Amino acid sequence: MPLDASAMPAGYPETYYVATGRGFDPATPLEGALRCDVCVIGGGYTGVATALHLAESGVDTVLLESRHIGWGASGRNGGQFCSGQRVEPAVMTSLMGATRAHALWDMAEEAKALVRARIARHAIDCDLKPGLIAAAFKAAHLQEILDYAEGLREDYGYAHIRPVSREEMREMLGTDVYHGGCIDTDAGHLHPLNYVLGLARAAREAGVAIHEATPAVALTREGGRHLVRTPSGTVKADTLVLACNGYLDRLEPRIAGSIMPINNFIIATEPLGEERARSIIRNDAAVADSKHVLDYYRLSADGRLLFGGGESYRATFPKDIAGLVRKCMLRVFPQLADVKIDYAWGGTLAITRTRLPAYGRLDGDLYYAQGFSGQGVALTTLAGKVIAEAIGGAPERLDFLSEVPTPPFPGGPLLRWPTLVAGMAYHALLDRL
Repeated sequence: MPLDASAMPAGYPETYYVATGRGFDPATPLEGALRCDVCVIGGGYTGVATALHLAESGVDTVLLESRHIGWGASGRNGGQFCSGQRVEPAVMTSLMGATRAHALWDMAEEAKALVRARIARHAIDCDLKPGLIAAAFKAAHLQEILDYAEGLREDYGYAHIRPVSREEMREMLGTDVYHGGCIDTDAGHLHPLNYVLGLARAAREAGVAIHEATPAVALTREGGRHLVRTPSGTVKADTLVLACNGYLDRLEPRIAGSIMPINNFIIATEPLGEERARSIIRNDAAVADSKHVLDYYRLSADGRLLFGGGESYRATFPKDIAGLVRKCMLRVFPQLADVKIDYAWGGTLAITRTRLPAYGRLDGDLYYAQGFSGQGVALTTLAGKVIAEAIGGAPERLDFLSEVPTPPFPGGPLLRWPTLVAGMAYHALLDRL
């Protein structure tokens, strides 16, 4: 049965992550005028990590969050802790050449190490576990996955990934829908909300002034400095960082067109018990399949199946999220037909056309990172470090990342939806064929 809803902090969605969240520390809304070196807008991974790195360097930093820390995608996602970028190295090579593709891979490896270091340094209790399985939903997908694994081993010297036959996949997972795949033992999964709450605690301890329930309603300039207006106050800052991702809306039109907000959905079953849970995923790894609109799932620390599936491109969520995702789950695990769904929720993330994050700087002192395309747990943490480096006078890595191709969506922020919906519908149809 669901955990005690009365114990959930006010203002958060009723998700499994909120019900099992640790370290909530509500911050007061901004009242009045503040002056600081850097103002960070956005209380997800990117914003909190940026503020933490800045404060550790002695920079006077204010963080504004329109709702609550981890309220958005950082506290609602599938918790998969991935290697590499969202796209395969071969695609990165085709976009920017082998040397830059290798550099992006190396930075993604640094991102994983940074997450682990933060968890250890700040004693963040977020259930980090190893293992991520890529499962071929169709026979035609298998060779691509095997080529990907082999390419990482041969061309990138990555020894933590290996192929998995169809027979071994059946031994790993309680389903026969997959044709094989690979397993990455250096990737894994964690409790995403507890991770960002832990980062926020570390940021406060480092000196960051956090204000929740404080949306930025307008960005202007005054006396050569940034002026952020909120409903009940202002922040004047030398430097501004936008870490809004899928919730950017029209706050900064110059970068809004390079990302597309989309919605994804997750359910949490009732606790399955140790034996039944292990019959579903025997090695406790996370799983993601090869469909364009993919299924992804893992076991929670208390033995529930957390299953993500389905997408939508509207401003609102479906009325019956549990029913939508349960159908996806039962196509993979029909033996769970008797299992109750205790939680169902949706979240909004941002994608780019290339599925590579968009980093950059505007007007010399306005920084941003966005569009992590569903692979942001580790990459966002590194984004915060790279932005802090640039603000501190070492912009080389941010300059490199800002050259990664992330062209705007056709039609800009207003007309991008029809093209995306048509394209996604086509790929979803291919998933079913």
